Amino acid sequence: MTRVILDETLRTKLRDLAEPLELCDESGRVVGHVFPAADLSDYEPWEPPVDEEELRRREQGNQKRYTTAELLNHLEKL
Repeated sequence: MTRVILDETLRTKLRDLAEPLELCDESGRVVGHVFPAADLSDYEPWEPPVDEEELRRREQGNQKRYTTAELLNHLEKL
């Protein structure tokens, strides 16, 4: 991937990449879309509400399991 370093003038033209924008040529034809890099610092790590022990218990349960083909066949009948 090519890396372009933005100077202050270009960063100002691109509005500090605070929101998605389109890059257009002189005729107005869109030549690219630019999306700001996500700032993940506002998010906390997420843990699923089910722990490993519960997952093992569910795997060993007596619930009927279906193959993908069986599921698709059932959905086609609906």
